[in-house]
Amino acid sequence: MPMGHTAIPQDTAGALTATEHRLANGLRVVLSEDHLTPVAAVCLWYDVGSRHEVQGRTGLAHLFEHLMFQGSAQVKGNGHFELIQGAGGSLNGTTSFERTNYFETMPAHQLELALWLEADRMGTLLTALDDESMENQRDVVKNERRQRYDNVPYGTAFERLTAMVYPAGHPYHHTPIGSMADLDAASLEDAREFFRTYYAPNNAVLAVVGDIDPEQVLAWADKYFGSIPSHDGKRPPRDGTLPLTIGEELREVIREDVPARALMAAYRLPHDGTREADAADLALTALGGGESSRLHNRLVRRDRTAVSAGFGLLRLAGAPSMGWLDVKTSGDAEVADIERALDEELARFAEEGPTPEEMERAQAQLEREWLDRLATVGGRADELCRYAVLFGDPTLAFTAVRRVLEVTAEEVRAVAAAQLRPDNRAVLVYEPTGPAEGAEETTESTDSETEGADQ
Repeated sequence: MPMGHTAIPQDTAGALTATEHRLANGLRVVLSEDHLTPVAAVCLWYDVGSRHEVQGRTGLAHLFEHLMFQGSAQVKGNGHFELIQGAGGSLNGTTSFERTNYFETMPAHQLELALWLEADRMGTLLTALDDESMENQRDVVKNERRQRYDNVPYGTAFERLTAMVYPAGHPYHHTPIGSMADLDAASLEDAREFFRTYYAPNNAVLAVVGDIDPEQVLAWADKYFGSIPSHDGKRPPRDGTLPLTIGEELREVIREDVPARALMAAYRLPHDGTREADAADLALTALGGGESSRLHNRLVRRDRTAVSAGFGLLRLAGAPSMGWLDVKTSGDAEVADIERALDEELARFAEEGPTPEEMERAQAQLEREWLDRLATVGGRADELCRYAVLFGDPTLAFTAVRRVLEVTAEEVRAVAAAQLRPDNRAVLVYEPTGPAEGAEETTESTDSETEGADQ
């Protein structure tokens, strides 16, 4: 087993360091010591998400995430949860367009248990996967779809906008939750083939962060994961290339039983991992990132036509990212009035850029969010996996804050002028089927693409 290398100097990452190693079967292991508290986090990212799915089998990545909690050769039924929680740990898994992840945070002296459990299901899950567990989790996921999408106000907005921004046939056209028809169509053999293709050590990154002895953790990784064979049959995701702009405004009016009128829109924005994506993130934060943002001040405080106005970035590496706008109306306010005000503010921002105060506030907000993620062992493990899987270098997580702070106001203005335009957006207008009532003062999350196991 080759030993790793320290990938970032101590003095360039605020005392955060990481080493990367690779086992003989291809599993990448990223280790980061932090002895502040006696806890350790295990995070395992598999390079598979809904973008890897094919037409007619959408939702399989998310379904399989649930199946991973249904037992393996040495852990029966709900044993994974029972063992981790019994040892004082916490755990879950999520699926997105671009990856599936599993994670545990443990008392440091129970770390070996988490590693053994993850290795057991990576290596032996197929021995426990049967028709009963398949049907059980198929029903769980279908019920999750009903609860989170189909039977809640505005629940299908993210799915609709995604399908508009990424055209039919594009790997990001459908969201990870999948369709009811495709969930019904998935067979046990489909699930088995999915596992064989994607759940291999050479398609995964394991990050362990916290109060650890790196040599001991590396020995455990080799002991438990090292004998799992690699698999070379993975199909690469389909090409996600698209023009930088949609080229026209796409619009749909939806009449449903919702509490209030709403205006939602999605814009194509630069790929994650680029300086332009950081500039776009700053632009959306200045425009709609909280109660001090420009759109909140205009629509909620000044015009009083909305009860909430949020703008956020869904970062994507394999396709253009998506800017997500969500405005809920106040009283009898008309969406057309809100849209006129929105376009005025976007045009002014594209012309003038952010003020110095807006730029400072947006950078401070994103800096705080990044540092909050890196401050916990679980958040740091997740970011190390993310940068390793999507960009090839886990230690880019430690310099992400610096890159955001280096972006200039002119770069923020330029990305807004180029892409926050009417001919680069998909628009949903919600009209209530009954009398409009007051909407709750909440904003839809740009994390809607992530589906969790919720066990």
